[in-house]
Amino acid sequence: MDFGIPKQKRPFDYRVGMTPMGVEVLTRQGHRVYVEHDAGQGSGFEDEHYRQAGAQIVYSQEEVYGRGQLILTVSRPTEQEFDLLQPGHILCGFLHLAVAHPARLETLLQRQVTAVAYETIQTADGRLPVLAAASQIAGRMIAPIASQLLQNNEGGHGILLGGVPGVPPAKVVILGAGIVGVNAARMFSGMGADVTLLDSDLGKLQSLEERGCRARTIVAYDFNVAKVIRRADVVVGAVLIPGARTPIVVTREMVRTMKPRSVIMDVSIDQGGCVETSRPTTYQSPTYIEEGVIHYCVPNMTGVVARTTTHALNNAFWPFIREIAERGLAEAIEANSALRLGINTHNGGIVHPMLRESVGGGQ
Repeated sequence: MDFGIPKQKRPFDYRVGMTPMGVEVLTRQGHRVYVEHDAGQGSGFEDEHYRQAGAQIVYSQEEVYGRGQLILTVSRPTEQEFDLLQPGHILCGFLHLAVAHPARLETLLQRQVTAVAYETIQTADGRLPVLAAASQIAGRMIAPIASQLLQNNEGGHGILLGGVPGVPPAKVVILGAGIVGVNAARMFSGMGADVTLLDSDLGKLQSLEERGCRARTIVAYDFNVAKVIRRADVVVGAVLIPGARTPIVVTREMVRTMKPRSVIMDVSIDQGGCVETSRPTTYQSPTYIEEGVIHYCVPNMTGVVARTTTHALNNAFWPFIREIAERGLAEAIEANSALRLGINTHNGGIVHPMLRESVGGGQ
C-alpha cells in the first residue's frame, strides 16, 4: 500500500501524521511512504529521519496526494487539500465532519473517499482510543492556560487559581466528565482550585468518586448548569457526542449571568462548541470578549505541543493503521468493529449514524 503524509496546513498545527518509527515499520513490510518536505519538523523529525526510515521525501502536497493511496493527516484537510483527493483515497485524521463545510463532505461522497475519523474510532465498551490520546493532552493543557487568562494583564479579573491562606481559590466549573474533563479536573485540583464537575451520566460521576476524584460532582441538569456558572471564575466546555455536533449546554443568557472578565474555555469547539457564544479562534488571537466574558476557543489546541501529541497519537492509532496495511481496507473494516465505527464516509455514502443524523440524513 502507498501512504502519503502531508505537512499540516492549518495555522499553529505542528503535528505530523506518523513518526519516523512508524514509517520504518511500514517500509520494512514492503509499503511505500511519501512524506512531504518538512512535514515532521514541528514535531522534531527532520526529512533525513524519514529517509533513513525508508520514506521518500516529496516537495508538494500535490505529489503527496497523487502518490498516496492512504493519506495520514492529523487535522481536517484544508479546502485546497480536499480538491486533491482522488477516487478511492483513504483519508485518516481528526476530521470532525459534522461541523465541516457541506462542500467538504460532498467532495468525500462524490469522489468515494473512505474517511476514517480518529475521533469516532470506538471500542465495544465505549472507549475512544485515538481521541483519548489527544484528549488527555488537551485536558492537561487547560488549567495552566486558564491560570494565565485570569491574570489582569490578560484581561482577567485578577484571581489566583489556587488562592492563598485567607483568600479563597478560583471556582472552576467543568462540563463533561470524559477524558478532557477528568484530566482538566485533576490539574485544576492539583493547582488548588475549587472544582465542580458536571455530567449527565450519573454512573460516570459515581465512578469518579470511587476513584478518589477531589472535584465536587453534580448532575448536569439545565438548572444546575445555570446555578454553578453564575459563581464560576472559569468554565470549561468538554462535552462530546462521538461523530455528532456538540449540543449547546451553556446558553447566551447563562453567559450573561457570569462575573465580568471570567473565563470560558470551550474545548468542544472542534465539534462545534457547547457554549452558545463560542466561535473558533487560533493561537494568533486565542481569545475574544462576548457578554463581558473572556472566551478561549482554539480547535486542535494540542497542535502546539506537537512532539508529545504526535508520539501519543502514533501509539494510539498504530494498531488500526497496521490492520488496514496488512489486511486491506475491506477486510480490516469487517474484522475490527472499533475501526468500523471510525468510518464516516465510504463508497459514496455517509456510514456513521451520528454523522448522518447531524447532517440531516445524508446519503
